[in-house]
Amino acid sequence: MSWRRGHGHERAGYHHGNLREALIDSALQLIAQHGHLGFTFAEAARAAGVSPAAPYRHFRDREDMLAEMARRGFELFAAELERAWDGGRPEPIGAFENVGRAYLHFARTQPGYYAAMFEGAIADHDHPDLRLASDRAFGVLRQAAEVVQAKLPKDTRPPALMIALHAWSMAHGIATLFSRRQGAAGKLPMSQEDLLEAGFLVYLQGAGLGRK
Repeated sequence: MSWRRGHGHERAGYHHGNLREALIDSALQLIAQHGHLGFTFAEAARAAGVSPAAPYRHFRDREDMLAEMARRGFELFAAELERAWDGGRPEPIGAFENVGRAYLHFARTQPGYYAAMFEGAIADHDHPDLRLASDRAFGVLRQAAEVVQAKLPKDTRPPALMIALHAWSMAHGIATLFSRRQGAAGKLPMSQEDLLEAGFLVYLQGAGLGRK
């Protein structure tokens, strides 16, 4: 991206679309550093080197910008989960665990997107594109849960949606715990991946997987 400083005015010379991207990049960095509550239009504009009014050229308000970041985050998230699931290869249980690890990896490496996705308190019915992206990401977990469910004994088989929600809750809880390293998570003797793997093992065994 090429910017040049004007004489006492906001930076000029950006090409069409670059201002929008610069504002989003700045906002993502602010969210990653301070959480979504520490992010304002004015701060994003200042970080991007433009006037406080500049964000309104591309976004209706702060929630509109958060929704766009969350939408992009869920699209990236869905793609990572799909790669991890890989159609259930090489075998469904291992692939299911890979989806959980991909969840943790995304939360760790994309803190700005992750915070916008899950901490922004965005009314997704006002942002249908965001809802679609979110549904696509959860759809990967739901599909994986359906395949895993089919391997469980029929008389003890929980609904696939329940399995998906339990796996989501476990991965999300661990990701959130380890994102607060100044607290108890910093003292835990296990990595987040090991904790998730153990949790999945106990959960699936409790659901009947591996019973004779």
